[in-house]
Amino acid sequence: MASDYKRTVTMDPSSFVVLADHVPGIIQEIRYYSTYNFVGERIDGYEEPCALATREAARALRSVANQLNAQGFRLKVFDAYRPANAVRHFVLWGIDDLDQRMKPFFYPDLEKEDLFEQGYIASKSSHSRGSTIDLTLLDMTTGKEVDMGSPFDLFSEVSHPDYQGVTEEQYTNRMRLQGAMVRNGFVPIDCEWWHFTLGDEPFPDTYFEFPVSADYLRR
Repeated sequence: MASDYKRTVTMDPSSFVVLADHVPGIIQEIRYYSTYNFVGERIDGYEEPCALATREAARALRSVANQLNAQGFRLKVFDAYRPANAVRHFVLWGIDDLDQRMKPFFYPDLEKEDLFEQGYIASKSSHSRGSTIDLTLLDMTTGKEVDMGSPFDLFSEVSHPDYQGVTEEQYTNRMRLQGAMVRNGFVPIDCEWWHFTLGDEPFPDTYFEFPVSADYLRR
């Protein structure tokens, strides 16, 4: 299995684009470039604070953005393409039982092994195939993120899209985002309201490892 996975990893960025070049008004807060994430440090492979994706995912996301812009919302992206070596960084972090510094903020009610067992973190991530996006909505009137009932990367039952403990407004916000994404070909998952993968993704069996860097794509 390990050798099969190795054969599917490539450094070829030719099918990828910078999302900001293709999606109108997109806002980016690339958490894994910063230290404010569940690991607590910049993640391997994140060389610039920009979101990259396959051309197909960018095209579909542009349609999402256009529809939501007309309703008074902008897209805010936390993560898109994630290099395979970044995922390995997560796995190694998961093995280190002593590193609990970000537990109060991102997984207060779970242990590290639970994050993998319950699907919040994967040893092989769809993000590394280039057509998965983590995002939320920003209200164009207030200039603030809409209230989704839980923050990005809070690994908890409250972050499940259908969690019944959120308010009606928070649930409506989740469904507004999910509805726009689904109408444009993206598929949600059941444990994170922010996570969507293009249903007809161009590289369903290929994982990429080039860095998150606009300069790398434009070389």
